[in-house]
Amino acid sequence: MGRIIKLVLVLVVLGFIGLTGYAYLGDLQPPQAQVTKPVAVDGN
Repeated sequence: MGRIIKLVLVLVVLGFIGLTGYAYLGDLQPPQAQVTKPVAVDGN
């Protein structure tokens, strides 16, 4: 029974490490696009 608990704990730790690695290294960047907007300048 102790071996099963150790195995489950090891799998939980490996899953957490994998999830953390994916969060840092995964392609989670939002798409970028250039936006241009005219600005009215009052030249008094």
